[in-house]
Amino acid sequence: MKTAIYARVSTKDGRQDTENQLRQLRQFAATQKWTIVHEYVDRASGKRSDREQFQKMFESASRREFDILLFWSLDRLSREGTVETLNHLQRLTGYGVNYRSFTEQYLDSTGMFKEAVIGILAAVAKQERVRLSERTIAGLQRARAQGRVGGRPRVADNLKVVKTLNRLRRQGMSIRQIATALKISNGTVAKLLKSPALEPH
Repeated sequence: MKTAIYARVSTKDGRQDTENQLRQLRQFAATQKWTIVHEYVDRASGKRSDREQFQKMFESASRREFDILLFWSLDRLSREGTVETLNHLQRLTGYGVNYRSFTEQYLDSTGMFKEAVIGILAAVAKQERVRLSERTIAGLQRARAQGRVGGRPRVADNLKVVKTLNRLRRQGMSIRQIATALKISNGTVAKLLKSPALEPH
């Protein structure tokens, strides 16, 4: 089976080294008689998905250059939160690529517990989305209380709310679904999603 290895350490701790991860992952792949065709190593925070090697790994996965992704632990793959991490795993599955955590034996998409683990992660992710929506509504209500322009809330001034709307959009919610959940118009949602506050700096 063609295998890719992903290893990561945070740049915040100069004492960390990916070599320990790589050594154990290589040894494990050998015991499974898997052929390592790619090794991806990032020295960056796991709270961002724009890591160079992380993105290259997904590009290769989309071309089915390997059959399974092996990583040391789930937090080495991503520390973006349950929703985002689950999306990464589902993305691999969508490409027809399996995954395996070295230290978390239950996290194995080729094993018997695959459906149970994904079900649990999905349930947790759903609860996080609910809490996120609740925080968004609370933010909009605060914005309304702080003042109105032309009879409308000045929510565009609330950077946190704008970014949260964008996150809901990236998670697959339509403009109408967001508007319904937050009890605002489709036009307001669309306008906020185009806010300059979302432009990279």
